[in-house]
Amino acid sequence: MELIPAIDLKDAKAVRLLKGEMNTAKIYSEHPWELAQIFADAGASRLHVVDLDGAFAGDTLNFATVEKIAKYSNLKIEIGGGIRNEERIKAYLNLGVDRIILGSVALKNPDFVREMAQKYKIVVGIDARDGFVAVEGWAEVSNIRATELASLYADAGVEAIIATDVGKDGTLSGVNLDFTSEIAKVAKIPVIASGGVSNLNDIETLCAHPEIAGAIIGKAYYEGKLDLKKAYELAN
Repeated sequence: MELIPAIDLKDAKAVRLLKGEMNTAKIYSEHPWELAQIFADAGASRLHVVDLDGAFAGDTLNFATVEKIAKYSNLKIEIGGGIRNEERIKAYLNLGVDRIILGSVALKNPDFVREMAQKYKIVVGIDARDGFVAVEGWAEVSNIRATELASLYADAGVEAIIATDVGKDGTLSGVNLDFTSEIAKVAKIPVIASGGVSNLNDIETLCAHPEIAGAIIGKAYYEGKLDLKKAYELAN
């Protein structure tokens, strides 16, 4: 079970949202690059970074902050939020980012994602409200089921799928295991659970589901509900 701590960026600060609503943003650090070292010391090898401003605007608005995180961190960084073309993918990879998360474009332009997956390390982000894919920073909900989208990428060469139940995100109410397991079943590639991890019991539960390859850790750490070192001991 791979545990991946998250840094969500808004106005160059590390924040967390509740259920993806930007007006609920709570600031946890004004120096996000310092968090990366804390996570590395706890046992992390990978860092999940999301440009929230970019996700809503369809642009890379926190690029300079991501550059700083990459510069001060030895962690493998995966980055998502507002990445819509190859130019931006290359720009992030040139910073030393390890892999790119494509979300909205994975729904709107699957051919582009397949093409990029042949060239670069690509992860598909599938975010859903009530089982239907949400895009543009979760502001829009499509009529496509998350499982339907996941099946499109079963043989596309992408590294993994990050499955987020938006209704669980930031709630500390536990992972939606049924949703994540369904995604894993149709995708047949590594699937990472996102949204709702609250404590060590959740990590233990996730470890009992071998079809789920990993989990994103966010608010549970920031609110002091989860000891990261203990979580890594449990996951390993």
